[in-house]
Parts: sequence; structure tokens; C-alpha cells
Amino acid sequence: MLRQRIATALVLLALLLPALVVSTEWPFAVLTLVAMAAAGWEWARLNQAGPLAIPLGLLLGVACALALLAGWTTAAPPLAWWAAMAAWVLGGTWVLRGGVAGWPRLPRSLRWAIGLVALWTAWLALANAKAVGLNFILSIFVLVWAADVFAYFGGRAFGKRKLAPAISPGKSWEGVWSGMAGAVLVAVAWLAIDARFATGSASIYTTIAGRFGFAGLALVVVFLVAMSVVGDLFESLVKRSAGAKDSSALLPGHGGILDRVDALLPVFPIALALASR
Repeated sequence: MLRQRIATALVLLALLLPALVVSTEWPFAVLTLVAMAAAGWEWARLNQAGPLAIPLGLLLGVACALALLAGWTTAAPPLAWWAAMAAWVLGGTWVLRGGVAGWPRLPRSLRWAIGLVALWTAWLALANAKAVGLNFILSIFVLVWAADVFAYFGGRAFGKRKLAPAISPGKSWEGVWSGMAGAVLVAVAWLAIDARFATGSASIYTTIAGRFGFAGLALVVVFLVAMSVVGDLFESLVKRSAGAKDSSALLPGHGGILDRVDALLPVFPIALALASR
């Protein structure tokens, strides 16, 4: 299993890194478009779409392609980010409060639409973040990854109080606090790097600190980590409702694409909303 995980990770890095580093935006947009279309298929399968799962995934891919052709991948309407933030904060809270038993009570078509719109908006935010600059998009990726790593080790060391035992029994409140603290430390370090070196573009941390000050930056980082937890729990709730351990087996050793991007789905649109003027 470990060899499989490492091999898959190396293949993904070999595809992702060149698309990230190249100066033009379209290779990254196309690569992530394909990934999101596959994630749309996974979402549809988890929500009882049956034979419609592949068409729904293709529909998402077409919607992303139309946005790419319209030029939205470099200049999407800022209203899209604010609408996504409102939907994630209010809708995410509502869904999680309903729990595993509440999700299947929603009409299937509504469940399909929720997932496809969330994936489309996240893809659009990823493409726009890449257009801002490599430093900007990497800083958002690292925020989520750092929070996850710190939460894992903090939860193992100090975890006592379960966060959402019916949805994700392994998560604890102590892990969440550890993830938030770790992400704030990363933000401080990144600010220092931005101040000392020419990075080509401002990071999310420098952008937010310039708008809201250091105290505001700390609050924004904590908020973004909290929303990454919401994204993670949301996908866990959907999988538990479907009786599935992973969203698919597309990524050997890692599960499915949704399993790898769930925490990113709310974070990228919200980060762009807070960074936009």
C-alpha cells in the first residue's frame, strides 16, 4: 500500500508541477478541469446517480470548458467568490447539522447540483489563483496542507474531545486547534519570506495582511482552516451516507479525487473573496 501511495503521488506531482510552474494559465486549467470532471463523476456515484454519473461528470467538464473559453479563468466575477463563501458558511453548517441521516432526505437532483456547483466554483477559483501567480496559489495550497498535517499530529498527541464522531470519528477538537495554530505559524513564516525575497506575486498571506493587518490575517487563516474542516466533513458525511470508504479508486493508494480535494473546495473560493477588492 505504501509503495502504491508513493507511486501515485509521484505521478500526480509529475503532472501538476509543470502545469503550475509554466507561465501560461491554460495547462493548469485543463489539467484541473479533467480532475474536476472525474470528481463530478465520483460525486454523482456517491449520490445514487447510477448510469447518469458519467454524463454528470461530463456536464461538469463542459461547464468548466465554457468558463475557460469565456476567459473567466483569469478574471471571474468577484461575486462568484462571495456567493460561494455564503453558500459554504450557511449551507455547509446546515448540512453538517442535519448529519448523515439528513443528507439522503434531500432530493437526488438537488444533491447532484450542490456537488457539481461546488466543484465548478472550486475549479474556477483554482484557475484564477494560478492566474494571480505561483506564490499566491501555492500559499493557499500550503495553508490547507499545513493545517491537515498539524491537525493530524496534534490530534494524535492531544486529541480527547471528538469533533464529529458520527461523521468522522478520527477528528478531534484538539486536532482542529493544532491545525489552526500550525497554519498561523506558516502564515508568519511566509510573510517573512515574501518580505525578503522576490517571489513574483504576493501570497495570500501578504495580500490579506495588507488589507486587514496582522490580527486580521490571523483571523482569516483561522477561518480558512475552519472552512477546510467543513469541506472535509462534508465529503465524509456524503461518503458515510453512501456507505463508502473512499469516493472511488481512481488514485491507487489514495482513494478518489474527492478524497484529495475535499478540504480545498471551500478554501479557494473563500480565499479569493477575501483577497479581492
